[in-house]
Amino acid sequence: MDGRRRNPYELTDESPVYVISVAAQLSGLHPQTLRQYDRLGLVSPDRTAGRGRRYSARDIELLRTVQQLSQDEGINLAGIKRIIELENQVAALQARVAELSTAVDGAAAALQQREAQVHASYRRDLVPYQDVQQAGALVVWRPKRPRD
Repeated sequence: MDGRRRNPYELTDESPVYVISVAAQLSGLHPQTLRQYDRLGLVSPDRTAGRGRRYSARDIELLRTVQQLSQDEGINLAGIKRIIELENQVAALQARVAELSTAVDGAAAALQQREAQVHASYRRDLVPYQDVQQAGALVVWRPKRPRD
């Protein structure tokens, strides 16, 4: 969430609003199939206080995906469950990478700010020493001897 308070009546993709008969109709599946998917942990809808299932728009989309993988791709339910788990893991890792990237960007900005403060604190009356190298030249100094 972005820090703002969300309207409690605002519907999102995660809002559990559909009873099992409507979810079955929207997904094109039989209600018994939805119950079976719930028992297997493929699609786990929210529950009401009376233990009735409430499906969200995201759940409906997941039901359609499970059906497509099963019917069109020939993947068994155990394979589909593993695919869903891996997709959830990838999404969680992508969110973590985004979070860490934001933290690194913030740390880099703070470091640049601190570096600028250090450079601004330098004394201006000091002159930086630069080593000048002569290209192959050798100079020998010999003091003059006083004449007796």
